[in-house]
Amino acid sequence: MPVLRGEDIGLVRPYLVACERRQEERRQRTRWRELWLAVHGVGIGPRFVHGVEVTA
Repeated sequence: MPVLRGEDIGLVRPYLVACERRQEERRQRTRWRELWLAVHGVGIGPRFVHGVEVTA
């Protein structure tokens, strides 16, 4: 059975879709920030790579 997305179903409340979108954007900003800091030599502690915590 395929996974149903909120955007594809008219019965989902718009605020739920907006909340999910904001959460994904926040996660993406965090990943980009960590990458930028790593490129500039700033270590920020434990990271998750493919869902697994990796320590340097």
